[in-house]
Amino acid sequence: MSTHDDPFVSWFRQASPYIHAHRGSTMVLAFGGEAVSDSTFASLIHDIALLHGLGIRLVLVHGTRPQIEERLQLRGAEMQVVNGMRVTDEDALRCVMEAAGTVRVEIEARLSMGLANSPMAGARIEVASGNFVTARPMGVIDGVDYRHTGEVRRINTTAIRNRLDSGAMVLISPLGYSPTGEVFNLNAADVAAETAVALQADKLIFLTDQKLTDSRGRLISSLMPSEAEQLLARRRKLGEQLQRVLRNAIHASRNGVSRTHVLPRRQDGVLLRELFTRDGSGTLVSAERWETIRQASVDDVAGILELISPLEEEGVLVRRSRERIETEIDHFTVIERDGTIIGCAALYAFPDEGTAEFACLAIHPDYRNGGRGDQLLEHLEAQARRLGLHSLFVLTTRTAHWFRERGFQPTDVKQLPGHRRDLYNWQRNSRMFLKPLQTA
Repeated sequence: MSTHDDPFVSWFRQASPYIHAHRGSTMVLAFGGEAVSDSTFASLIHDIALLHGLGIRLVLVHGTRPQIEERLQLRGAEMQVVNGMRVTDEDALRCVMEAAGTVRVEIEARLSMGLANSPMAGARIEVASGNFVTARPMGVIDGVDYRHTGEVRRINTTAIRNRLDSGAMVLISPLGYSPTGEVFNLNAADVAAETAVALQADKLIFLTDQKLTDSRGRLISSLMPSEAEQLLARRRKLGEQLQRVLRNAIHASRNGVSRTHVLPRRQDGVLLRELFTRDGSGTLVSAERWETIRQASVDDVAGILELISPLEEEGVLVRRSRERIETEIDHFTVIERDGTIIGCAALYAFPDEGTAEFACLAIHPDYRNGGRGDQLLEHLEAQARRLGLHSLFVLTTRTAHWFRERGFQPTDVKQLPGHRRDLYNWQRNSRMFLKPLQTA
């Protein structure tokens, strides 16, 4: 088998840009107590250890809900919930502290494993825990005293960074401490978000029980903070966990954390897929567009060449040299998805004739069913209108139907602008299609 046919070799090579990009970055990873109790937790620990081994600075924030509820049941008690928030009385607080201690020790024990012939062999991970979170009481809200339920007041970023700088992985429990020695029960998602904001982490990652899906049940791959707000406003069926996670993702995105990932924890290897593949496995919440249409630059030449070369080989596109693309780069518009060029098109204006050529349309094979060709066409039509042009034309040998479906009509190549007519390749015998542009 050649290396080209070996899926492991191929995947590893494709992952290499992400490995380089993530090395030395700081990520906050939050997961609930449900994940700790799950049979798949060992695999998650192995993946966390791998991330650490690849040079990622990790802060883990764990939850404890099922462990707390188990202890409350054994005592014949329960935690009162008011307006979605838990009231932590003295009995509940004892259960909270016991659960946090037990879960913390279990995670530390698993991260300390190093058996030969196992994924943890040679890991030698140092785990640092401590009183990194200062909290204050939630207080009395609408007449309800939330007792020992608290909220984050401050994160000791200096102490956390010192541990990370020493090569340790930091583990934070959902407990907060006050200057007067009180202990408060905190929400793990809130702690994770506030920690990520305080550290200005490169990524905040939530592992959740549910996927974030649209009305048709399809995974939502990315959201702007404003879109996440709209989703919260109209989707009453979102579970409590997802609602809280989304609110924290919005908060983090608007306070300096460039990327928050919401991942389905039950999917094996979800962390590795999200961090080391282009499309990932979950939902990205970011104030920056993960996929954007923008003006091309010289740095995009290699990506454009890689994109159009297969179409040139098939005869769909006219061959263009690197030098030609570099010279004409200002005419190109690209679609960039997570650092990769997945679409391009060019616009060549002929202002004296009031028209422009739409050329070199190419979309990566993996993304040809997402309407991206239409997006590029609409983008360049708008650009042509801004230039005061009244029509758009295209020369094609293989994609006539696609253009006709979008309002282009066949016309004689004699209608080409004079300069463009001089360059027409009669051997290729491309057909010309023209589309009038409606004024805005």
